Amino acid sequence: MIVKQHLIFILYSLCAHVFKVAGTKSKAKGSQGQFPITQNVTVVEGATANMTCRVDYNDNTSLQWSNPAQQTLFFGDKKALRDHRIELVRASWQELTIRISDVSLSDEGQYTCSLFTMPVKTTKAFLTVLGVPGRPEITGFTKPAMEGDVITLTCTTSGSKPAANIRWFRNDKEVQGSTKVNATGKSFTVRSSLQFQVDRQDDGVAYTCSVEHVSLTNPYMTTEVLEVHYAPHLEITHSLIIPQEGQYLKLECVSIGNPIPEPVLWSKDGGELPDIERMIVEGRELTITTLNKTDNGTYRCEASNHLGTSSAEYILFVYAKDFPGPTTDPNALGQHGPDHALIGGVVAVVVFITLCLIIVLGRYLARHKGTYLTHEAKGAEDAPDADTAIINAEGNHVHAEEKKEYFI
Repeated sequence: MIVKQHLIFILYSLCAHVFKVAGTKSKAKGSQGQFPITQNVTVVEGATANMTCRVDYNDNTSLQWSNPAQQTLFFGDKKALRDHRIELVRASWQELTIRISDVSLSDEGQYTCSLFTMPVKTTKAFLTVLGVPGRPEITGFTKPAMEGDVITLTCTTSGSKPAANIRWFRNDKEVQGSTKVNATGKSFTVRSSLQFQVDRQDDGVAYTCSVEHVSLTNPYMTTEVLEVHYAPHLEITHSLIIPQEGQYLKLECVSIGNPIPEPVLWSKDGGELPDIERMIVEGRELTITTLNKTDNGTYRCEASNHLGTSSAEYILFVYAKDFPGPTTDPNALGQHGPDHALIGGVVAVVVFITLCLIIVLGRYLARHKGTYLTHEAKGAEDAPDADTAIINAEGNHVHAEEKKEYFI
């Protein structure tokens, strides 16, 4: 019995030893067959990049990180490259993580994690560095621009990677520009130009250059406001549609121009204002108090700037106080009273046509009556002598009595 128990113990110990050896060989085989696990990393220039290398299990085999130039950065927890920006984050048999601070475009490239088994197993991880574009600048503005000038606005941004995208806006509406991209080392310089002819509608318009990039949360923008100088244009507005005696009338000279055209000069019928006591000028306004018939005439305002001179006119006709007046403004284009000349012309044409009809009808009746009498005397013209012609005519006259007709 004791011998039997001893044999069972020996068999148990032998089996345990066999399983332990098999487990050790299997673990060693798995460690030798696996590859390190890494991930690609993307960061913005100036930020911090963490590079991590892992293995699922390890039998005391070291991990190593190398840069794109194949320089060893860390071997396990031992730092190999003297770069104050590179630090150790975590080092164990299953993981090696390092940190690269203040990343620059030159740090971009393919990094290698190595597992020192036999043979050495390696895995690549690509570090992508985004170049942040510089703040845009707009050049080409002429202050002030003159109406009719052709100007070219250029927006420039540099240092972007990949190349930034530039968009133009005229106030809130997008307009298309022409873009050029130039490589400067590992980064790009982008220029976009906008060319147009200036008119007065561009005065005060804001032109905005917007730079968009994957590294930016919000676009970079810069804005310039265009100032345009142009010649003046004047119009006269009036307070009364139908001026009547005794009323007061206010005329305003409305001017459009840049610079503002001034001073405003008022005149009447090509001369000075005749009654300065009743005709009061205040800036751009002319007020005529107590209107009367002597105020009738053409009033003119004139103003200028360094680009030109403009004027406008208003024709004043003062109606009687109790006169209802026309229903429309006499100064309105295309509006006027009845055309008496036209009415007289129409009446003359009608009278002329009537007279022509009467004359034609009278001539027609007279012609037909003459023809009838000539037929009554037919035969007289064939007589050989005067006596015979008389006899023939009298004979025909007898017969004509039977043919006589009466016209009523």
